[in-house]
Amino acid sequence: MSLKQTDPAVYGLIQKEEEYQKKTLRLIASENYASKAVMEASGSVLTNKYAEGYPGKRYYAGNRYVDEIELLAIERAKKLFGTGHANVQPHSGASANIAAFFAFLDVGDKFMGLDLANGGHLTHGSPVNFSGKWFKPCAYMVDKKTEALDYDAIRKRALEEKPKLIICGYTAYPLIIDFKAFREICNEVGAVMMADISHFAGLVAGGVYPSPVPYADVITTTTHKTLRGPRGAMMMCPEANAQKIDKAVFPGMQGGPLENIIAAKAVCFHEALQPEFRQYAAQVVKNAKALADEFAARGLRLVAGGTQTHLVLVDLTPKGITGKDAQIALEEAGIITNRNAVPFDPRPPFVTSGLRVGSAALTTRGMKESEMKHVGQMIVKIIENPTDSELKLRTRKEVEDLCDRFPIYK
Repeated sequence: MSLKQTDPAVYGLIQKEEEYQKKTLRLIASENYASKAVMEASGSVLTNKYAEGYPGKRYYAGNRYVDEIELLAIERAKKLFGTGHANVQPHSGASANIAAFFAFLDVGDKFMGLDLANGGHLTHGSPVNFSGKWFKPCAYMVDKKTEALDYDAIRKRALEEKPKLIICGYTAYPLIIDFKAFREICNEVGAVMMADISHFAGLVAGGVYPSPVPYADVITTTTHKTLRGPRGAMMMCPEANAQKIDKAVFPGMQGGPLENIIAAKAVCFHEALQPEFRQYAAQVVKNAKALADEFAARGLRLVAGGTQTHLVLVDLTPKGITGKDAQIALEEAGIITNRNAVPFDPRPPFVTSGLRVGSAALTTRGMKESEMKHVGQMIVKIIENPTDSELKLRTRKEVEDLCDRFPIYK
C-alpha cells in the first residue's frame, strides 16, 4: 500500500511541507535541495539491509550489491576531493566529529576549537555537548576588530595550551580559512589537525574554496549542505590514518550503516563530479556576495565586512532588533533564515544579535545576482519594519512570485 493509503496523516503533512518548501525562500546556510535522483536512492530498498562492518568484511550475509554501492561511494568521494581515504558511513556531522575525537584523543584530552559564539560549532567544545563534557576544550576567538581569524593569536594560544588536536572549519564564519597556517601551528605544537568542512564542502569540491586535503590529518563533513546530497556525513584522511578512522566509526561509535543514504551519497558525489557543479559552486559564492553587497548598501552591518563563501552573517544591533525577532518576522513574510550569534554576542543563543543568511539553496533553484539583490531588498525592508503586517503580506506575494519563476524541480 502507498503512504497515502497507509498513513494519510503523515502523507498529508509531507505534502504540506513540500508545498511550504516550494513557496518560501530558503536562506538557511546549512540547507539545500537534494536532487530527485538523490531522494530516489535514499528511499530505495537499501533501507531493508543490515551491513555492519565494511565492504568485504560484513557481519551479515547478503551484502553483494551493498558492498558494490559503498565501494562506489568511497571511490567517488576520493576522486571528488583528491583524498587518500574516505569513510562514507557516519550518520551525521556530529557522528563524524565524535569519531574523529575518538580516533585521535582519549577522554579528558585537551583540544582547541573556535568559540561557539564566534562562529564555531556545538561539537567544537560547547559545554553542553560531548566535546565539552568528555574532553577539555580551550577555545580561540576571532579578532575583535576585524572579526577574522588572527593566526598569530591562535598560534600563541596553541603554544600556551598545548592541545592534542586543533579544529578549523566553522558553522558561521564567512571568510576563507588558511589551512596551511593551521598546519604550521599544529606542527609547532604537535597537534592533530582536524578540518570540519561541513558548510563549504561543496565549494571545495567545486574549486572555489581551498582544499584542506594537503594539510589535515582528518577531515569531517556533512553531505547535505553545499554538496546537495542526503542528510548524512563522511570522513576523509591520508591513507596512513585510514585504519584509525574506520575503527573509530565502526565498531567505535556506530553499528549498521544506512546503506540507502550511502547510495544517495554516491549519487551526490557523481553529480558533484560533473562540470555543471563547478558552475553551481561559483554561482553560490557570487550570489552570497551579491546579497552581502545589497545588505551593506542598505545599511546593515556585516560581520567580518562581507563574505568569501556561501554565507553572510549580519549584526542587527544597529537596527535595534534581535536575531530571533528578525527570524520570526521574515518567516511570516515567507523568507526562511536563522538567528545566529555574532562574535562576542552579549545576547543568549536562543535570542542572538545576528542573522545568518546562505545562498546555496536559492542558487540550486537557479537564481543569480539580480534575484539576490531583490531578496536582499525584501529582507532589509522586513528587518526595518518587523511589525508591519501589510508589508509582510506584500512581501509574501513577491516571494511566491519569485518561487514560481524558479521552481525547485523543473
